[in-house]
Amino acid sequence: MTNDKIQKPLISESIRPNTREIIVVDEYQTERKFPITGELPLTIYVNKKEIVTLMTLGHHPESLVIGYLRNQGFVKSFYDLESIQVDWDTNTAVAVTKNKNDSFDNQLTHKVVTSGCGQGTTYGGIWDDLKKKNIKDTKLKQSTIYKVLKLLHEKNEIYRLSGAVHGCALCSKDKIIDFIEDVGRHNAVDAIAGNMWINDINSKNKIFYTTGRLTSEMVIKVAQMNIPYLLSRSGITEMGFNVAKETGVTLLGRAKGKHFLIYNGSENIIFDEKPRPRSEDSPDIWKRR
Repeated sequence: MTNDKIQKPLISESIRPNTREIIVVDEYQTERKFPITGELPLTIYVNKKEIVTLMTLGHHPESLVIGYLRNQGFVKSFYDLESIQVDWDTNTAVAVTKNKNDSFDNQLTHKVVTSGCGQGTTYGGIWDDLKKKNIKDTKLKQSTIYKVLKLLHEKNEIYRLSGAVHGCALCSKDKIIDFIEDVGRHNAVDAIAGNMWINDINSKNKIFYTTGRLTSEMVIKVAQMNIPYLLSRSGITEMGFNVAKETGVTLLGRAKGKHFLIYNGSENIIFDEKPRPRSEDSPDIWKRR
């Protein structure tokens, strides 16, 4: 039976409460209005069992919940879900699986508080699955990396207004497929994961971009989504590097303009557009950035 013949989950279309502006005083002692980033709690229940409370902007709550359950291993397929209902009056998201007897006790017994914004949490069972990963794909051109970075330059819309969010994007080799901002990068990546399931987007030949550090949490989530390339304008942690080596994710950081560093998978990059060397370029320039 194909997925087309299987009933898709019933998904609500909630409307997030409006954000607001506040009065601030600048360096000239002048009062002016300034947009403030909204942050709301959203408690997720699965089959009436409370799983977690996420702090979020709330712009894509249904996608966030679906992606969270996907990346934490609570559901293996989009079609395992019967419904996702978000209610901002109670700040809750209720997920129901098609098998009402699904038990999540094993995942909930062991959890790791990660270094992600808002102290993200990774539940047990994921590590065993990661050991089976060996993500391979076609090679990525250096010129494509530059093209993606240029497309992303104007995309950090909420950050430019309030300066209090992280952005994540799913890209192909010539366009941005999805871009989401949230108070934590782990929320943004989960929302994109949810959108990928909802819209049946394949991970092949995709690039995932984040404004935040390449921590173990970020690499785990991208590996869970089977995306071969992870790109960031920030640096890396040792555990993030170890997870990339384990799963085969090609890891690129410090990416801005014509600069990037490949932490893992340099053999997967085709160097077709090397920039002209500058006198300031030296191996230790990155230590000062």
